Amino acid sequence: MQSMDSSRLACVLFAVAALLGCDPDASSAGGGGAAGGTGAGDTGAGAAGAGGDGPVAGGGGDGGSGAAGGGPDAIILPPANAQLDYQLGGAYPPPDGVQVLSRDREAAPEAGLYNICYVNGFQAQTEEADWWLTEHPDLVLRDANGGPVIDVDWDEMLLDISTPEKRSALTVIIGGWINQCASDGFDAAEIDNLDSYTRSQGLLTEDHAVAFMQLLAGTAHLAGLAIAQKNSTELLPRRAEMGTDFAVAEECNRYSECGDYSDAYGDLVFVIEYRQQDFDIGCTEHENLSIVLRDLDLVDPSSGAYVYDGC
Repeated sequence: MQSMDSSRLACVLFAVAALLGCDPDASSAGGGGAAGGTGAGDTGAGAAGAGGDGPVAGGGGDGGSGAAGGGPDAIILPPANAQLDYQLGGAYPPPDGVQVLSRDREAAPEAGLYNICYVNGFQAQTEEADWWLTEHPDLVLRDANGGPVIDVDWDEMLLDISTPEKRSALTVIIGGWINQCASDGFDAAEIDNLDSYTRSQGLLTEDHAVAFMQLLAGTAHLAGLAIAQKNSTELLPRRAEMGTDFAVAEECNRYSECGDYSDAYGDLVFVIEYRQQDFDIGCTEHENLSIVLRDLDLVDPSSGAYVYDGC
C-alpha cells in the first residue's frame, strides 16, 4: 500500500494547489492527479486523484468509447434514451440492443458499448471493511462511543467526509479507483451512497456530501470520464456545485421522482426499477428516459431470480 507523503497531501489540498500551482504528478509517483473546483459548506479542498491504495480493481478490457486518461476534452456523455443494463451483481453478455452498461469497478467493460463504472464512494463495501479499519481507521466515520457508523440496510460502514483533510485523503483512495476505471476503458463513473449523510446519525451534512462529490467529479473529468449523480433527489438543485453530468436513479418511478431528475439532467437519466408496475409506469410516462427492469439482487441469467426488461 502506498502512503500519502507530505508532497502528495499538499497537492490534494485545493487551497495549496491553487496558490502554488502544485502538480500531483511532479510531487509524487504513482498516478494522475485531478483538480476540482471550489468547495461547498466548509470545504476548502479541491480534487486530487492518485493511483490510490486500497483494494484495487483488477482486469482491464478493450472497453467502450471513452478515451481513458484523455482529460476533460475527451469526456463523452452517454447516449440519451438508450437501452440500459445494470450488472452490479455480476458481469454477463448484455442482452441484444443494450447500448449503455453499468458494471462494478472490478469487472471489465464491454467492447462497443457505453460503459459506466460503479464505485461505492461514500461507504465501505462489506468485504473491504477489514482493510479500511486496518489501513485507514481514521477515515471511517465513528459514533460517540468510537464505533463505526453502519448503514444497517447494507451492513456498510460510512466513510468520514466531515473535514477538508479527510475528504482530501479519501479522494486519493477513491480517486485512484476512478482513475483505474478510466485505465480499464470505462466511459463514466457512478458514485454510490451520495446520500449516506442521511444515515450518519447527524454527523455528516448535505454540504459534506456535495463537497466530496465535487472532488470526485474533478478527478473523473481529468481522467476523461463523465460522472453520474446516483440517487439523492434532494441534491438535484446542487448539480452545478457537484459537477455531475448525468443521473442514475433507482426506483424514481416508484417514488414519483423521475420528473425531478429530468428537470436537472434532461434526457440523460438512467433509471433502474425493481417492480413491474413501476417499470410499466415509467415506460408510459417517461418515454425519453432509459429505463430497465431488474431483480433486486441484480443476479446474472444463471439464477432463477434473474429479471431483465427494457423500454
